[in-house]
Amino acid sequence: MAYIPPHKRHSKDVRRASPIPETLQPQFQRNMNLRASTSRKDKSGKIVYADHAISKWFAVGLDDDGQFPPYIHLEPISLEYVERKIGEKPLVLVNSIVTEEDSKLVRNCSKSPWEIIAENVQQELLSSFEILRNEMDDQGSEKVKPTLVARLGKIIFHGSHSMGLESVNKIQVEEAILRQLRRSLHTDIPPSYMENIIDGVVPEIGVDFEEEKDIYTVKLSDNTRPDATVLCRCIVLENKKLHLYKVALNQVRQMVIDVSCLDKNLDIRLMLCTSRILTSLTDEEMNSLRDLINSAVLDSDMKGGLRWPLGEEASSCGRYSVIGVWHTVTKAYKSSSFRLKARDADGYNFKTGTGETLREIYLKLNRIVSEIQEPGAEGDSISKMLEDSLRLIWDKFLCCERFPT
Repeated sequence: MAYIPPHKRHSKDVRRASPIPETLQPQFQRNMNLRASTSRKDKSGKIVYADHAISKWFAVGLDDDGQFPPYIHLEPISLEYVERKIGEKPLVLVNSIVTEEDSKLVRNCSKSPWEIIAENVQQELLSSFEILRNEMDDQGSEKVKPTLVARLGKIIFHGSHSMGLESVNKIQVEEAILRQLRRSLHTDIPPSYMENIIDGVVPEIGVDFEEEKDIYTVKLSDNTRPDATVLCRCIVLENKKLHLYKVALNQVRQMVIDVSCLDKNLDIRLMLCTSRILTSLTDEEMNSLRDLINSAVLDSDMKGGLRWPLGEEASSCGRYSVIGVWHTVTKAYKSSSFRLKARDADGYNFKTGTGETLREIYLKLNRIVSEIQEPGAEGDSISKMLEDSLRLIWDKFLCCERFPT
């Protein structure tokens, strides 16, 4: 049976988050949740943060005094997969008085939103790269690849159950409340948004189609690397067998900056992360990985698209064990400044026994990464590139007809 991409499957439509009027607070420069964290390590393939990772959140679209307007509320939203994962309904920031049919409120701002975001991001980005540059010099033969990604979606807040907020329909937004809640970015977007980006935005902004990749990623635990996840990237050959073409370790986050865009209905996450390509594996290690990959069976009825035959343990010599699989179909578009990716993803977590389907749009800001790595990189030049990229994102990528629920 042929693989059916997630956007062609039957799925429940989702609740729409109301768009917010175009309003911005230039003076709002306070950093929320800025920290130098210790490394977070997980044996099951979850998110890993580097030592001294920076995490920051702020909002654009506040009152003149830097407070949330009274018509901005936290509201519970129904997201089935998230609810199963965290055990409660997450909260999102919603404007309660402006709908798509209403006129947007207009405020006079001395700076554009992309300028404000760039100002709030630049110093953390440069600091993270300086730390990363020193770490990259110490990695030896393993190739470390830095990536700066602009991810699009809706910032969701959780941890409300312990605060008694989960059952409240509308919660007035206060900084003190947001500081106590955990946050994540929900990136699953509806088909209409994906179609608008590919059919409308791509031709308008003049990016060129680069390639389409159909990849299976097998996530493995490695008992010799308890603090990392091994990622085996595979393609399907004509004989319907998987071919292993790249082995890497899971991404490590160096910087995560979330921006709640109150006058848009999608938010931005700017994330600097690194991945390590394993180029010095021994023949024995490669043979073990290939044996495990070769024993997999393509099955489009399974989440992640792969299964292992009954009676055969999905492990190799006691060292590697399968903890998850992802099947991704990605279309990439390229400009001189960035790569735009539209991705359908279908995954399964062997540890939790849960599957997930995602439809995502994100941008890899390659030119900024290249510029920062150049000797003597100028802060003004980097700031200008940041502003240009953020202006494009603000104008073209943050309007979504519906937000998934």
